[in-house]
Amino acid sequence: MFSGLSAFPLSPLSEAGIDEAAFARLIERLATAGVDSIGALGSTGSYAYLSRHERLRIARLAVQHAGDVPVVVGIGALRTRDVLELAQDAQTSGARGVLLAPVSYQKLSDDEVFDLFDTVTRSLSVPLCVYDNPATTHFEFSDELHGRIAQLPNVASIKIPGVPTAPGAAQVRIEQLRALIPRHVTIGVSGDAFAATGLNAGCEAWYSVIAGLFPQIALAIIRNAQAGSVEEASRLSERLAPLWALFLQYGSLRVTATAAELRGLVSRPCLPLPVKSLHGDVRQRLASMLDELEVA
Repeated sequence: MFSGLSAFPLSPLSEAGIDEAAFARLIERLATAGVDSIGALGSTGSYAYLSRHERLRIARLAVQHAGDVPVVVGIGALRTRDVLELAQDAQTSGARGVLLAPVSYQKLSDDEVFDLFDTVTRSLSVPLCVYDNPATTHFEFSDELHGRIAQLPNVASIKIPGVPTAPGAAQVRIEQLRALIPRHVTIGVSGDAFAATGLNAGCEAWYSVIAGLFPQIALAIIRNAQAGSVEEASRLSERLAPLWALFLQYGSLRVTATAAELRGLVSRPCLPLPVKSLHGDVRQRLASMLDELEVA
């Protein structure tokens, strides 16, 4: 479950509520494509903006429509108490795993983050993926902290934020982390622009934003990497460089949401206010880009 392609879909919603029909279609689209797992309520799923009730509903819908594809549910929240409640909700919904980011308002210390994972992992009956995403949590894991957390019960994977762009440096980065964690704990790359390099450097998983919307193109990249076709995996990723540039400039959530609107997969608006999809010239540029790249 914590290897291969894990696709992270949007949670389409407006101020009126979750668009359950659109979300169900997105999940079924991923299951039909044959992704290895589905990551509901990741950052692309706007988990931080949703109530506990909304998150439980999303988790249940994801499991209901995923078929045989395992669903991993995000459980990050400001308080340990809330994380424990969300973990229980995820497990009762049928999730096969959970994803935990150290969300905070006050900057957390290493010991506080370790205690969070220690408390949560001991209450779980499903495996956990450590969500290392400093862009949103503003907490930076050291490799040593990853090593400590990876020894805890039920920890099965680490989702790292990216790798160096040079292949040799990326391989060194993965080897350094691998030396500190047990063999059964997988390393998964996120940050879609880094995926091919990370996979070619030894990452076992790709936790992907673009796969949540356009799974076929992501599957082509990872299957080539898994088959040892390093150059083809890199070529397919480099072809998407204009899209990766928009991710960097505007954020992958806004770009992905806009692409979903443009392709008629969700209604507009589909993001929780005050966050909005792209508009004006950049929206038109993205529309042209999607046509040129022939993504669907």
